[in-house]
Amino acid sequence: MSSIKTINPSSIPQPELHAYLLSAVAPRPICFASTIDSVGNVNLSPFSFFNVFSSNPPMLIFSPSRSGRDNSLKHSHQNIKEVPEVVINIVDYPIVEQMSLSSTAYEKGVNEFIKSGLTQVPSKKIRPPRVAEAPISFECKVERIIELGDTPGAGNLILAKVELIHINEKSMDEQGKLDPLKLDLVGRMGGSWYTRASGNSLFEIPKPIRNKGIGVDQLPEGIRNSTVLTGNNLGRLGNLEKLPTPEEIEQVGLDDEIKMLSKRLNGNLEKFKKELHWISQQMLKENDTEKALKVLLYAEKLGE
Repeated sequence: MSSIKTINPSSIPQPELHAYLLSAVAPRPICFASTIDSVGNVNLSPFSFFNVFSSNPPMLIFSPSRSGRDNSLKHSHQNIKEVPEVVINIVDYPIVEQMSLSSTAYEKGVNEFIKSGLTQVPSKKIRPPRVAEAPISFECKVERIIELGDTPGAGNLILAKVELIHINEKSMDEQGKLDPLKLDLVGRMGGSWYTRASGNSLFEIPKPIRNKGIGVDQLPEGIRNSTVLTGNNLGRLGNLEKLPTPEEIEQVGLDDEIKMLSKRLNGNLEKFKKELHWISQQMLKENDTEKALKVLLYAEKLGE
């Protein structure tokens, strides 16, 4: 077993703590925030301290932190203090490099829409413009700013209520819902790293809240302590609502593949059981969870 490094946050420099936090709490969604100051200067900047926190009322929260170098406030934060409105644009892969460019510490008054080459589109309910290329944009009014401190690295929570949503229909499925396979979103990791939510990186897990799973504790010890199955495999099995009946378990032994495997192993019980665990794991990968559990329970009955 690997050793554990324990860190007291107050015992290390702020930049080092910052790096640990951002590398560990990841991937993070990106708030690509467009704001405007009291004289009309537009600012566009990304923040990865961001998420949705309520749907009724619809509330998004992000945090422009104080600079770790000189303790200055971000221009977005200053603008929101002057004009409490913001468009939160969602970042997909086609604009990730332009989004990164906009994070450059340009002087106040520089329009990052122009610097990044992104298209500025007027909003309908608020003053800051939105990013035309973004797959989704939220027009928001800022209800509150919670400043967490006055030292370098301190966050400033911006509580933004969604007033209007703009969605590019190319990101939607035939039922009019947002399609994760089409969105091609990106997330922030630590350092200069990002992640792309597309292709094989996307996967589905049945939600436990839709049923009351039996739990891993209800699985026989031989399954819980399997040298083949992973914790994820056990979690999927524990999400089933009930155990199969004895008759369903017995039926597994009549399967042609199982009979051929038994014949080939010629009475080597332990190897047969382990092969059944491998077979059940493959079934889990194919989302055939009920059959996988039947095979595992059949393996448990062997030799009784």
